[in-house]
Amino acid sequence: MSEHADLLIIGAGPAGMAAALAAAPSSARIVILDDNPLPGGQIWRDGPQAKLPKQAQRLREQLENCGNVRRHASTRVIACAGPKQLLVENDERGWVLGYDKLILCTGARELLLPFPGWTLPGVTGVGGLQALVKGGLPVRDQRLVIAGSGPLLLASAATARHNGARVLRIAEQAGSAAVAAFAAQLPRWPDKLLQSFSLFDHHYRTGTHVLAALGTDRLEGVRLQQQGKIVELACDRLACGFGLIPNTQLGQALGCELDGQVLTVDTWQASSRADHYAAGECTGFGGSELALVEGAIAGYAAVGDRRQAQALWPRRARWQGFANTLNSTFSLDPRLKSLAQPDTLVCRCEDVPYSALATHTDWRAAKLASRCGMGACQGRVCGAATQHLFGWQPSAPRPPFSPARIETLSCLDDSPPA
Repeated sequence: MSEHADLLIIGAGPAGMAAALAAAPSSARIVILDDNPLPGGQIWRDGPQAKLPKQAQRLREQLENCGNVRRHASTRVIACAGPKQLLVENDERGWVLGYDKLILCTGARELLLPFPGWTLPGVTGVGGLQALVKGGLPVRDQRLVIAGSGPLLLASAATARHNGARVLRIAEQAGSAAVAAFAAQLPRWPDKLLQSFSLFDHHYRTGTHVLAALGTDRLEGVRLQQQGKIVELACDRLACGFGLIPNTQLGQALGCELDGQVLTVDTWQASSRADHYAAGECTGFGGSELALVEGAIAGYAAVGDRRQAQALWPRRARWQGFANTLNSTFSLDPRLKSLAQPDTLVCRCEDVPYSALATHTDWRAAKLASRCGMGACQGRVCGAATQHLFGWQPSAPRPPFSPARIETLSCLDDSPPA
């Protein structure tokens, strides 16, 4: 079974939705693939305890009203099936999806750094906690500590607090001077300034980072380095997030070049491969506003409407300025590389400690000797951690990109050779 799209969009977060809506008036046959049940990505994730902003609701409604846009929910890309063909799978079937042009809006995932106790039950990522709470996880009256870096700490705290959690501390590793300088620039982006007021929490502390999660069978407390002093807090949950890692694996598999850790794009959001575009956090981090305008530019450019795309360049430049300020403010302190102890697990899927990795010189050697990155997450967590800790470059992705059924893989037999 196969399908063909004039324009295929991978990812239905803000960038993907904006790309589809920009391209829709062209009457092109548009297909959106996303691994979530509903559009919105992580930032606008839906669930029993989620409250979607009006902008997200409006974009969803507009998308549903586009007769030439077809959305495949809960669908994953498994492999490249040939030139401009992908093998995809949902909960019911697998099939080959061909396309003329493609826009990658694959977003980003959390950077999780290992520290003593980070594998204890009760310790999660910051974005992970937010997703769990929106999905219905009860946190009422639970004592919560949030640690790491960036505005997501405040957003996650607000979601948990809204659902009854007791936020004891928000530990931001960036220093007070850097955060104050960032706050002083927020009037350049009035919406962000207003948002900062709604997210403010008096438990927020700068110059503070996690040292260890405490407990035996589950989390019982956390040890923090707070502005030069050691502080211990009893808590029921600890959420840590140290920024984001762009999801570039599919782009790399398709032959798109990288610029550092992100996909390379030009002013039209075009990648290094002809007819392949990219937008949103797989090209750099800047929040939903930047993702929306990048997605719209990519959508217009992909259907040949360069005039509309170029008209959005000033808006993109404005939000790129915010992104640059954000990323420089919350860059990680080098001291965070020393959190892990020799017995701290780095690859939690294969139980590989820091000491088993520190003697190696690159990712491949460490993987061959220790099985690091060969477990269920396929290096998505430990690969990013070792890249930060040791400067290792993870290997290029190999299919299948996600776990797949045998029947799905058999679809490759029916596709033309690459």
